[in-house]
Amino acid sequence: MINIDIDTKMKFLHGFSHKTRILILESIKEEEKTVSQIVDDLNGNQSNISQHLSCLKGCGLIVGRQDGKYVYYRARNQLVRDLLTMFDVVLEDVQNDIASCKNHIE
Repeated sequence: MINIDIDTKMKFLHGFSHKTRILILESIKEEEKTVSQIVDDLNGNQSNISQHLSCLKGCGLIVGRQDGKYVYYRARNQLVRDLLTMFDVVLEDVQNDIASCKNHIE
């Protein structure tokens, strides 16, 4: 069994705890993109998106690749992409229970 420190696990899960970060992850799940492309996809602002990208990098979920003056962001690896897909599979199964949760955060 893998033994991961709970604080490390919480930092990792923090990457999934904001709507903008989830939208970014979905945007770059299948292909790498620049900040400008992500901003366009999300109709967001560059400063906000850049802050969330920094968080996602710090959580170990994404990586950036410098190419000239651009940085291209992508999901860290296939495991992260698989995890995003697994979230969808599990959520499809439990979505009615989530909808009735009185302690949800919007």
